[in-house]
Amino acid sequence: NQKSKLDNKSIKCVHFGLSEEYKAYELYNLEKKKIIISRDVVFEENKCWNWNKNEKENDSQRIDNDDGIDEEINTPVAVKTKDETNDGIDTATTPENNQQLDEDMHTSSDDNDVIQFQLPPRNRRPPQSLDDFVTGSDIDEDELHNLATYVPNEDLKTFDEAVKSQVWVEAMNQEIDSIENNKTWQLTTLPEGANVIGVKWIYKTKYNEKGEIDKYKARWDTIRAILALSAKENWKVFQLYVKSAFLHGELLEDIYVEQPLGYQKENDKVYKLSKALYGLKQAPRAWYSKIETYFKLENFEKCPSEHTLFVKYGDNGKILIVSLYVDDLIYTGNDLHMMHEFKNSMQKKFAMTDLGKMKYFLGVEVTQSEKGIFINQHKYAAEILSRFGMENCNKVSSPIVPGCKLVKDENGKTTDTREFKQMVGSLMYLLATRPDLAYSVCLVARYMDRPTEMHVAAIKRILRYLKGTLTDGIMYKKETGERLELVGWSDSDYAGDLNDRKSTSGYVFMLSSGAISWSSKKQPIVTLSTTEAEYVAAASCACQCLWLRNVLKHLRKDQIGCTKIYCDNSSSIKLSKNPIMHGRCKHIDVRFHFLRDLAKEGTVELTHCKSQDQLADPMTKPLKLESFLKLKTGLGMMVF
Repeated sequence: NQKSKLDNKSIKCVHFGLSEEYKAYELYNLEKKKIIISRDVVFEENKCWNWNKNEKENDSQRIDNDDGIDEEINTPVAVKTKDETNDGIDTATTPENNQQLDEDMHTSSDDNDVIQFQLPPRNRRPPQSLDDFVTGSDIDEDELHNLATYVPNEDLKTFDEAVKSQVWVEAMNQEIDSIENNKTWQLTTLPEGANVIGVKWIYKTKYNEKGEIDKYKARWDTIRAILALSAKENWKVFQLYVKSAFLHGELLEDIYVEQPLGYQKENDKVYKLSKALYGLKQAPRAWYSKIETYFKLENFEKCPSEHTLFVKYGDNGKILIVSLYVDDLIYTGNDLHMMHEFKNSMQKKFAMTDLGKMKYFLGVEVTQSEKGIFINQHKYAAEILSRFGMENCNKVSSPIVPGCKLVKDENGKTTDTREFKQMVGSLMYLLATRPDLAYSVCLVARYMDRPTEMHVAAIKRILRYLKGTLTDGIMYKKETGERLELVGWSDSDYAGDLNDRKSTSGYVFMLSSGAISWSSKKQPIVTLSTTEAEYVAAASCACQCLWLRNVLKHLRKDQIGCTKIYCDNSSSIKLSKNPIMHGRCKHIDVRFHFLRDLAKEGTVELTHCKSQDQLADPMTKPLKLESFLKLKTGLGMMVF
């Protein structure tokens, strides 16, 4: 029975995984019922081993066969010495030395590149599909927000499951009715040479304020600025919702799609789209072009610095402000007649839902009262705690231990990367109303690639702090007789990151009585002094200042004179006004000297402040409790 060199040498096996000891694969030999290790493997990737089928065909191939265990234990084949033998592995013979083992591992396939172990067979485990995962450190905020939406096993995945539920059947009927009433498509024959796009039902629950948050991209700085202005002027803010917004977009190309499952009319026909449909890459742009055209016809002016902000000016200083996010929009102004006309016009042009006064927008709860406008995310914060099993945790008074410095912790025990990223993503969206969490969330987000127990402890402390501050938010107070002035605060933590010695920049902008814009971000370069670190942070702050001034100008709240940016470093202030200390700063990138030009033009002015009054301090470093609570109040945060 000896094989010749022309005979087949392949053995049909089941892949178990990678070997922990050798650079090779662990395989299960179905004929000899043994675990073998080999590097010469060809995978049948389009097939999956059917345990149930093969059990019926050949009981000898069962991995969990008790007789097979006894048979294998008596087989005198091994690769380890007695000292190296693991528990549960019975070895009768061993190689003479490690050199012999290395020679066995480096033999070619002709020399039978297989090392056999006498492991007891493992319990049968049917193949399972793995969950999706995200890797990499360059994850943007959109992706992090998207992680916050993950809720397993709630929505249906197939049409067969949906037709068993009357709720989903009605939802599908409503969607088809909406598409046909909007004249989105027409049934036709597919032209020769044309491509057809497949369609499928997506069953996704849209949660309200008691549920979860979808992926959003709105500029919260603009929305908070509008709320601060409305609170100061005692304006009411209202909200509208556009039904099936993407179905209104006009298409310029000929696009054909299949008939949806369960609603086929003629089997040999397809639908030609005359308007955009959900899932098309052209749909968002087509809808925006449609709504932008409407605003232009209604004499609105689009803000050059914020393309989702539209303003209509009337006689005698009358103004109507509209901020749009896809199918949700808010509007306010100083003339009720203009607002009433706008609502009626929108309802005639599009299928609209009038939500009344703004109460809940993109996951943020809004309370309008005689004292002003209060925003927070109480329900969402409570949901975060419940999702990660922290609803009954002990409370703490600060989100991070004073003086805490996190490192990569290369020797630390790794934890569940996916859950850690979900925590970070959830907390990221919470920053829409919580500037007190900016630095702590920014810090833990740096370690998503390989979180260890140290990093999990840090993020769980944030959740414990959240437990004690669920109802905290920002209050924009009603103020009369004072000019609406934009004020900025800039700070940095020199070489605060112990891994790469980069500094952290932080800024805060106050409008009226509350913060409207803030940031905590690691600087892109390694700075050589505290002066340079503060100068780089101030330059970033100045860029945001310029953008906010342009937005306020479009809202008819021009900033008279320069905008003050408070900084607690005298040298960086002098450097912004005069190119002194040239020998020490000649290496600074020219882009950061943009700050000097703005100061020269009179657009911004760096002004010195005491460190204990620096409102941007919580954005750059962990503070003592007394200082943290004082500056938190200074940001306009309170319990309403």
